[in-house]
Amino acid sequence: MAFQRKKPAAMGVKAPLPGFIEPALASSIEKVPSGQRWIHEIKLDGYRVQVHLANERAKIFTRRGHDWTHRFKKVAHDAWRIKANSAVMDGEIVVPADSDRCRPGFRDDLAHHSDLKSPTRSEMMSPTIPG
Repeated sequence: MAFQRKKPAAMGVKAPLPGFIEPALASSIEKVPSGQRWIHEIKLDGYRVQVHLANERAKIFTRRGHDWTHRFKKVAHDAWRIKANSAVMDGEIVVPADSDRCRPGFRDDLAHHSDLKSPTRSEMMSPTIPG
């Protein structure tokens, strides 16, 4: 008799991909917290966005929920490098300078190259969650 492995129970519940999700935004404080439970990151000058991948399409929303896919065509195209059938990613779109440091005045550059077709590469910076 052949051994048959039992199919694992499905995890989670199938549901349609949500639309825009209100992002958690940083707030000003008087004193920076310290200790091992806190992680700090550098503030990058860019656009906070959500990238939604579903049904073979990518959509990019601003932090206020406006669909700016047409303004970030390159990011929408490159988002499919993520190996997933569907995903919602929250992050910052930035344009690194030649030294891989984020260039000041990114928003001014973006005003002139709203579809990011300039020779400068664009990147979606997403927070890293420690394991």
